[in-house]
Amino acid sequence: MEATTEVDVVVIGLGPGGEHAATKLAEAGLQVVGIDRRLVGGECPYYGCVPSKMMIRAADALGEARRVSDLAGSAEVAPDWSPVATRIREEATDDWDDTVAVERLEKAGVRFVRGHGTLVGPGRVEVDGTTYSASRGVILNTGTEPSVPPVPGLAETPYWTNRDAVRAESVPGSMVVIGGGAIGLELAQAFSRFGAAVSVVEVADRILAPEEPEASAVVADVLAREGLQVLTGVEIGSVSHADGTFTVDLGDQVLTADKLLVAAGRRNNLADIGLDAVGLDPSMKAIETDERMRAGDRLWAVGDITGHGAFTHVSMYQAQVAVRDLLEEDGPWADYRAVSRVTFTDPEVGSVGMTEHQAREAGLEVQTGQAEIPSSSRGWIHRSGNEGIIKVVADADRGVLVGATAVGPAGGEILGLLAAAVHAEVPVATLLTMHFAYPTFHRAIENALQDLA
Repeated sequence: MEATTEVDVVVIGLGPGGEHAATKLAEAGLQVVGIDRRLVGGECPYYGCVPSKMMIRAADALGEARRVSDLAGSAEVAPDWSPVATRIREEATDDWDDTVAVERLEKAGVRFVRGHGTLVGPGRVEVDGTTYSASRGVILNTGTEPSVPPVPGLAETPYWTNRDAVRAESVPGSMVVIGGGAIGLELAQAFSRFGAAVSVVEVADRILAPEEPEASAVVADVLAREGLQVLTGVEIGSVSHADGTFTVDLGDQVLTADKLLVAAGRRNNLADIGLDAVGLDPSMKAIETDERMRAGDRLWAVGDITGHGAFTHVSMYQAQVAVRDLLEEDGPWADYRAVSRVTFTDPEVGSVGMTEHQAREAGLEVQTGQAEIPSSSRGWIHRSGNEGIIKVVADADRGVLVGATAVGPAGGEILGLLAAAVHAEVPVATLLTMHFAYPTFHRAIENALQDLA
C-alpha cells in the first residue's frame, strides 16, 4: 500500500529558485520536502554559470596577455588548461558532488528526497512509492535540458553539450560549435583562446539573434579577428563521426573537427512531471503563471519553465515572489519590464528590457541613441580590446528608457545604471542631469542618451 505523508509544501526541482524557495519556507517554520533526481543547486553551479565563467575568466586572462604587445612591450603566452579543469572540479563543483548543498538545505529544515517527483493531483506529489500531500501547495522548478536539433546523424555521435564541455580535462585541437547564442559563443571563444581551432555554425542570419543587431555585429567582428570561423544563415545537412573525427555537412562546405559542441538552446523539463494530473498540458513549452507565480490550484512555478528567460537571477526573483505568496505576505509581485541578461564573451554583451525591434512591435513611439565605446575617452585610452557600443531605447511618449544594451569591457557591469533606469522608469531628462564619472566606460551612457532621436 502506498504511503502518504502530510507536509506543508513540496518543491520539485532544486535549482537556484527551488532551493531558495525551499530554504526560505522551511526557515519560516513550514514543513517542506525538496525533491530532485540530480544535483541540488541545478545546472548553474555544476554545468553552467559558475564553471563556464571560470573558463571564461582564464581565457580572458590569455586574451589580455596577448594585448601586451600593443600597449606595454611583449609577453609570451603559453596556455595550460589544467588549472582551469582543476579549479572547476575542486572549487566549483566538488567533483560534481552536492553533499555540501544537501547539508545546507537540510540544515535549513528541508527534508530532501533524491528521486523523480511526479504530480498525482492538486497538492500531491509521488516519488519512489511515497506520496506527499502538501496542504499549502507545490512549487515546480524542474529546469531545462540542452536542446538537440533533429539533424540527421547527430544523435548517433558522441557530441558534447555544455555539461561535457565544463568537464573537459584538455582542450581539443579543433571544435565545431552548433549554436551562436550566449552559451555557444562563450564556450567557443574560451576554447579558441586556449588554442582550439573553432568554427561556430548558426542557422539564424546572425549570432546572438535575440540581442540588438549592433551587438551581434561587434561580437562577430571580434571573434573573426581572433581567428574563429563564424558561419550564419546555414543549414546543417548531416553530422557523422568516425575515427575520432566529426564531420558536419553544410551543403556548400564540410567542416571537420575533433569535438562537436551542441549549444542550440534549452528545452523545458515538463513532459514527465505529471502536469496532466493538475489539468495542464504535458506538451506545453512553458508554464503560464500569474504575477504571484501561481500556475494552478495549490501550484506555483518558478525558473526556466515559466518562459521568462533561463537565468539564475530570474529564477531567484520568482522564488522570492512565490515565497511571499505562500506565506500570505503582500507583494511586490512579478514584473519583467527590466530583466537583465549578460553574454560573457569578450566584449561582454549586457542587455535589459526591450530591444528596438521589440519596442516597435509593442507599438511604442521609439527613440534610440547610440555611442561607440572606442570613441569615448575611456575607450580611446583602453585601446586594445575596446570594442563595444551603448544603445538605449526610449519610449518617446513617456520620456523613459524601455531597453538598453552595453557591449564592451565589463559590459555586464556597465549595465547596472541602465537596468535601474528601465526598472524605476527614471525620466531621460533626469538621467541627463547626472554626473557621469570621467573617464569611465560608464560615461558613454551619457553620449548615448544625448544621441536619442
